[in-house]
Amino acid sequence: MSAKTAIDGIFYQLKNGCNWGDFPKHFPPYSTVYWYYKQWRSQGIIQEIMETLHKRLRHQEERNLWTTLIMIDSQAVKNTCNASVETKGFCFYKCTNGIKRHLAVDSLGFPLFANCTPANVSDDQGLIELLTLNIDYFKSKPSEFPKTTILLDNGYHLDTIAKALVKVYPAIMSKIQFELSPKPSKAEKAEKGLSGFVPVKTRWVVERSNAWMERCKSLVKNFERTLAHATTKIHLCFLRLLLRRLAVS
Repeated sequence: MSAKTAIDGIFYQLKNGCNWGDFPKHFPPYSTVYWYYKQWRSQGIIQEIMETLHKRLRHQEERNLWTTLIMIDSQAVKNTCNASVETKGFCFYKCTNGIKRHLAVDSLGFPLFANCTPANVSDDQGLIELLTLNIDYFKSKPSEFPKTTILLDNGYHLDTIAKALVKVYPAIMSKIQFELSPKPSKAEKAEKGLSGFVPVKTRWVVERSNAWMERCKSLVKNFERTLAHATTKIHLCFLRLLLRRLAVS
């Protein structure tokens, strides 16, 4: 069986959310497809391919490799009975029992970093963990490039995050700066005849990325036993989208 056939099978399961054993007959045996998926997942190949395709897309769109804007957001997702005890947490703010997906995207909406935590982990702590796991990205960024603005919503606490990251990498604040997205006041919304939730243009990019994930039925809820496996499914989702974007460009 070719690698292309295996990828087609993996994408089918991701998109349709079926059990591995419910593959249509024109696919190879599901055990063979799952073996490929398990090997690529454990070796980090899925994430590596996603990162490579992301760089290729940025080059194709004539964007610099070192982005000047990163948008970060978290999304609470309910667990299913497949999830292990270690992944479970209750987010009181969003009334969700499950996991949180922490996503850092560029202005194109594709992720630079992704990480999953139990849902009871705060947004601040989740962001600190996300950036700490990917601190080498900022260490390798040349100092002559402008600072990267990390745009957050008003639920994050910038001082707390900055102090924690400086302990991990003392020079990080010379390469990044945090900024809270503008939040329209009641008066501004009334002036425009708006009410309730009003999307902010720059922040809507990461919200759209979260919505892209929900096109894959395997990601509507968390079906994975571990947080690492849940993160791999995010990488796989955006790998699929990157392939489609590059194919039509």
